[in-house]
Amino acid sequence: MSYRQRLSLLVFIDSFIVLTSIFFSRFLLSADLNVITLPLVVSSITLLISHHVFSFVYKLYKKAWEHANIDELLFIVKAITFSIITVAFIQQIIVQDIYFRLLAVTWMLHIMLIGGSRFCWRLLRNRYIHKQVNKKRTLIVGAGSAGMMVARQLIKNNDADLEPIAFIDDNVRIHNLDILGIPVVGGVDRMEMTVKELQIDNIIIAIPSLGKKDLNFIFQECAKTTAKTQTLPKLEDLITGKLSVNHFLDVQVEDLLGREPIELDIEGISEFITDKVVLVTGAGGSIGSEICRQITKFLPRKLILLGHGENSIYSIEMELKDICLHTEIEFITEIADIQDSWKMMSIMNRHRPDVVYHAAAHKHVPLMERNPEEALKNNVIGTMNVAKAASKFEVGTFVMISTDKAVNPTSVMGATKRMAEMIIQDMDRSSNTKFVAVRFGNVLGSRGSVIPRFKHQIEKGGPVSVTHPDMIRYFMTIPEASRLVIQAGALAKGGEIFILDMGEPVKIVDLAKNLIKLSGNSLEDIGIEFTGMRPGEKLYEELLKADEINEQQVYPKIYIGKTADLYVEEIKEMISIYTSLDKESLREYLVNLGNSNIIPLPKKLVSIG
Repeated sequence: MSYRQRLSLLVFIDSFIVLTSIFFSRFLLSADLNVITLPLVVSSITLLISHHVFSFVYKLYKKAWEHANIDELLFIVKAITFSIITVAFIQQIIVQDIYFRLLAVTWMLHIMLIGGSRFCWRLLRNRYIHKQVNKKRTLIVGAGSAGMMVARQLIKNNDADLEPIAFIDDNVRIHNLDILGIPVVGGVDRMEMTVKELQIDNIIIAIPSLGKKDLNFIFQECAKTTAKTQTLPKLEDLITGKLSVNHFLDVQVEDLLGREPIELDIEGISEFITDKVVLVTGAGGSIGSEICRQITKFLPRKLILLGHGENSIYSIEMELKDICLHTEIEFITEIADIQDSWKMMSIMNRHRPDVVYHAAAHKHVPLMERNPEEALKNNVIGTMNVAKAASKFEVGTFVMISTDKAVNPTSVMGATKRMAEMIIQDMDRSSNTKFVAVRFGNVLGSRGSVIPRFKHQIEKGGPVSVTHPDMIRYFMTIPEASRLVIQAGALAKGGEIFILDMGEPVKIVDLAKNLIKLSGNSLEDIGIEFTGMRPGEKLYEELLKADEINEQQVYPKIYIGKTADLYVEEIKEMISIYTSLDKESLREYLVNLGNSNIIPLPKKLVSIG
């Protein structure tokens, strides 16, 4: 219906209502059908004209009445009240009398009929005309301002496929009350029961300011149901307008960890990085690239992005230049292999960095089991090359990214990373450069992470493959790990192995179950398949060996492990003869050496070295 057609219809309806209200009021007061008198005709004409005038003043003919609320009702009351006052004024002038009883009854009927005609349209539209029977029944967690905004959006938006059925809120004062016509059925502890009783298809968590731990508790309750769970965007995204309140997000796996955001020592890090030259090896990788992103916040003078893969280095270079468009940071890319000792010397000599973050490494456990020589070349020899170059050209601080798999390693990857730790700890003893390592567990979203694989398997309809029902891992988000790495570098005094607090360990099978349930699927539909442990894997990871344990934190969520025995000569001997060993023998020697279990090399092999 066009605006002109709508205007004509409303003017006609209002005219009929105005005349009906005043004549019917006269009938109610006199109980006589002979109600047409000169004063009443004058009052009727005055009321009709004044009603239309004030309707235009308060834009009653421009309101979208299908979305009417209390504000529109107030405008109706104002327009009618001023119309009645105008009639009273005209009555006083013409007949020198004001019919108060008539005007009072007319005022009430007028408001009731005009308001009723408008709100009936909204009722008919919402209840019958646009009602969709195929909408998903939705439970809203949180009956606060955000929850009410979500409910309003879903009620008003006919294109949305969600229908709000009930609220869940821990505020006992509003239990069993209705908000926007939607009942508040109880607290979070009633989540599972409510979903079953009300046949809920979707759950929306509408508490954008909730802390991670509290949010994780709600997620765990949601995971007990078969409903798909979504959340509101972050509060800052809502405030800035980046996302709207009806832009629901799927639950991210980091939300299941319940980890609170990290507070960094901004002043200490700024002194460490601001206006300095920083070099990051493996800058195109998941950890290396995030370290680069975090570093740019502290405005280094120059950031050198070193990596072996040209595509990944180009990608992070373009991203950082876009992010830092209005800064004076100089970005330099170096395509290089850390196994090339001459190239490492050349790069360190040319740029003379103040800080080096060494993130380049081979990390994939099963692949390194099949290619132990590559793990040795990259993780051990490569680290040695970068460390020697840093020491020669007097880099201030060298931070190596290590792994919890370096603790009592059962894999080639873990063993070579432990050997790399030994090398930099040994170099710290004789160098002006401060050499440290930072050890942490699995990071979510990194290349080769189990999470993207789980999500892909769920999208395909399952089953989700888990290696062992008792497999346990520590998890941390990439940004969190990167921030703690930078913080650890600022704390470095030399020779430390920093251990990041990984929180509580997570059973991989539980993580898989939660992802399946929170995606809106059931375990029966997707299924979990146990494939058996892969070569080199452990059931659980450790962050410290028994002889490294030091309970005192040097910073929130950062510990320092005690220096254990170093076997640098044995590592050098291994490097000198590894090309003469077959894969299985090399794997055996590497794992034993990583565990400080020295097995004498065959004499004929030693003589070759």
